Amino acid sequence: MRKATSEGLRGELDLDLKLTEWTSCGGCAAKWGASPLSALVKSLAGSFDPSLLVGLAPFDDAAVYRVSDDTALVLTTDFFPPLVDDPGDFGAIAAANACSDVFAMGGRVVLALNVAAFPERLPVDAVAAILESAARVVEKAGGVIAGGHTIRSEEPVFGLAVQGLVHPDRVWAKGGARAGDVVLLSKPLGTGIVLAAGDAANVAAAIDSMRTLNRAAAETIASLGEPPGAVTDVTGFGLLGHSWEVAERSNAVLELDASALPLLPGALEAATAGVRTGGDARNREYLVGRIASSAPEAIEALAYDPQTPGGLLATVTPAMAPLLEKAGFVAIGRVLAGEPQVRLA
Repeated sequence: MRKATSEGLRGELDLDLKLTEWTSCGGCAAKWGASPLSALVKSLAGSFDPSLLVGLAPFDDAAVYRVSDDTALVLTTDFFPPLVDDPGDFGAIAAANACSDVFAMGGRVVLALNVAAFPERLPVDAVAAILESAARVVEKAGGVIAGGHTIRSEEPVFGLAVQGLVHPDRVWAKGGARAGDVVLLSKPLGTGIVLAAGDAANVAAAIDSMRTLNRAAAETIASLGEPPGAVTDVTGFGLLGHSWEVAERSNAVLELDASALPLLPGALEAATAGVRTGGDARNREYLVGRIASSAPEAIEALAYDPQTPGGLLATVTPAMAPLLEKAGFVAIGRVLAGEPQVRLA
């Protein structure tokens, strides 16, 4: 018998279950591969609307729609099967992951709707723990849960549709990296590999990282004396996949220092032992010809590893980089002029 906890619920729930036993693949590793997804998104890009500041052509971390001269809506949806056993942890991680896209666009979270699919035989107390924990995280993000929709499903799936607000002139995007910028990351890497490795203490550290909102990181970027170049969050396509998106959209080279990458406790040991996730192969397939790596095999694997959710990846001028480092960001590389590519060395 194990204990499942959820902030806001009274006491502890005795639940003889492990959520990961109800699913075949969890977290952002359950995402479609980038190759078929990219082709599908391009085929769906519709007619031009001048109020749609960010949509499918090209797509970014969230959609942005101007509603007035000083207000734009930031809209995103994210959901996935469980990647951890504890219902409270699952709800918190799913909420932090969904809110992350709003922060990556420079917005503030205001409203969220639950998107849920649960087996009817899943204990009601477990569902309550998921929903309550998610609500607490959304509250910490600055918003409120206003409703949602739930259907029956043999495999549990949970996430949120999140709405935020941003000034139309202060939207961050993936395509703004400038030659000379410093590349920084706000969270350590390795969530997928560490969860797969199964060491209790290291898994607990990974869960703490995944539950941590990117709100403070985004507010730090916003407080700089000048706007950032490019900003995105590192999720299912891994550090290299999301770095490639920045490089491609910015028509630049991202040169990453393998020795500088921040890693979760136990991540390097697990990667060195050969632990990999299902998303590793999909990410590598998508990035063939786009990555030049001379990094050690374990570090390379951690750079391909799906994150759920990872930190914010930002490029800023060298003058602004120390301010982000003081707030916990780690400088991991630089932006160079040249044909789009990501280099890991």
